[in-house]
Amino acid sequence: MQRARVLFLATALAGCSVGPDYRPQSPAELGVPVGFSVPAAPGAADLTRWWNRFDDPVLGRLVEQAAGANTDLAQSVARLRQARESLLQSRSQLLPTVSGSTGYQRNENLRGGGRSFTLPDGTVVDTGGGGTNSFSVGLSASWQVGIFGELRRTVEATRAQYEAAGFDYAAVLLSVQSEVARNYVIARGLQAQLANARASLAIQDDNLDIAGFRVQAGLVSSLDSEQARSQRAQTAATIPSLEQQYNAAVSRLGVLTGQAPGALKPELAATRPIPLAPATVGIGIPADILRRRPDVRSAERALAAATAQIGVAKARLYPALAITGNINTNATSIGNIGDAITGGLFAGLTQAIFNGGRLRSAVRTQEAAADAALAAYKGTVLLALEDIENAIVALTTAQARTREFTVALDAANNSAILGRSQYRSGLTDFTTLNQQETALLSARNGLTQARADAAAAQVALFVALGGGWDATTVPQAPPRVLPAGTTARPVPVTTTTPASETR
Repeated sequence: MQRARVLFLATALAGCSVGPDYRPQSPAELGVPVGFSVPAAPGAADLTRWWNRFDDPVLGRLVEQAAGANTDLAQSVARLRQARESLLQSRSQLLPTVSGSTGYQRNENLRGGGRSFTLPDGTVVDTGGGGTNSFSVGLSASWQVGIFGELRRTVEATRAQYEAAGFDYAAVLLSVQSEVARNYVIARGLQAQLANARASLAIQDDNLDIAGFRVQAGLVSSLDSEQARSQRAQTAATIPSLEQQYNAAVSRLGVLTGQAPGALKPELAATRPIPLAPATVGIGIPADILRRRPDVRSAERALAAATAQIGVAKARLYPALAITGNINTNATSIGNIGDAITGGLFAGLTQAIFNGGRLRSAVRTQEAAADAALAAYKGTVLLALEDIENAIVALTTAQARTREFTVALDAANNSAILGRSQYRSGLTDFTTLNQQETALLSARNGLTQARADAAAAQVALFVALGGGWDATTVPQAPPRVLPAGTTARPVPVTTTTPASETR
């Protein structure tokens, strides 16, 4: 009866938890404004698979491939699995630890002669001049109760850390998707610039031939021929630099998708246009980033973990209760091993009396860590808002430049056609033609760059808005055992409650 009272009291006290309870911050407390400071389209678009908006099957395939084979993602999955095991280990501290032991001993009478001895339970054993057997079985248990909630707070902290690791994985996933799309846009843009340079080089070869004919005919001086040769050489010199940049972008795509740098060169060799998504996308309101951005949600979970650690530190200021118990039996044969059983139960309290202020200093340390986590959370939110607004402005300006360069290209093309016709007819000099050809190449490259910048800004905006993952899920760690040739990836588990409220 007395033992039952001890267990009941321990269980009741274990429900107490010292330290602050975590409360999610409101958008206003985080400094989130009501609206953006730049024009933003209303509504929140579904951007879970934003790469499909570009209608480019090659881009979509590369993004999907990177999600399954990227080495940074594989490391993130491993960290997520480590966080899960830490959670399981902290949960196990809430339960008793039970261990068992068994033993056998053989005693021989080396001098001979009958002897007898008495076992602890009073049984007299006659050796009969031979040996004796002794069998023992024991069972022990210990339970650290955690009457002031140190164990519960530890579980709370590790659970938040596990959820933060899941959101960290999602953040790495978004970063990898962004890098794949960005380098793909760069590669397609460089293909377009190479095409521009080669087209201009072909025209300049024709101009060089015309200038040579006119010099031979005595219609112009050799100055025209030399200017044409110089212009052609300058244009040709840009091609190796563009090829080097193109190779770097394609090599980067290979590594991002978990392959050798040159693995994608055959697949990307065919020239394709720069991918462009629809010009407008629903931005929503600033408060949406608290739900859609995985880096923001990871920072929020880090704050929850730091808050729980304050309770862990505070609980060490109070008594700790430990309960231990054991059961033992000894016998001379297996058949009567249960005849005599002894056991004991012990419950003890320990309390720190003097430690030089170390434990209270540990509490203040955890409080400072929580303050730092709160500041980091606010900073992450503000950086997310900055990313969105910068991407909106970058997209708007790139689209405006695209419209202007389209007009400039049309005018430069007409001017160059007219200039070539006039030069052949002797109505203008080569310097004027050279200027018109230079303006045409500049307009072509300007339009190409503006389109590439618009595509890159669209990618940046999609990622800044938290696109690329299902924001209604908390990524979970997968099992380690997988089929050969596959890469571990978290399996999202849908939850109906926000991560900040999951316990």
